[in-house]
Amino acid sequence: MENTEKAREIREWIDPDERVTVNFIDEWNLNAEVIGCTDEVVHLSLETSLPHVKQPVSIPLREVTLAEDPSRYTRDPEKPLRYGRLVLTIDRDRPDGLL
Repeated sequence: MENTEKAREIREWIDPDERVTVNFIDEWNLNAEVIGCTDEVVHLSLETSLPHVKQPVSIPLREVTLAEDPSRYTRDPEKPLRYGRLVLTIDRDRPDGLL
């Protein structure tokens, strides 16, 4: 999948009320908010073990593989129900920082 196709799919998830699943090589099933996305980089805000503290990360799209988790659905009851949740699998370890 080309970077422009990845960016198009990821941009649909830019919403402060929605989360995506992020899988790194060393950590799986992390919740994240998509903050922004260009044709080269996706900007995420990873949830940490500390309440109300997020870890901002920027990942090159060339290291990202997209999938969908059909067992999840949208969170916002004001929006139409959307089955499936975006999964970003990243070909590197989680960046150092807050856990």
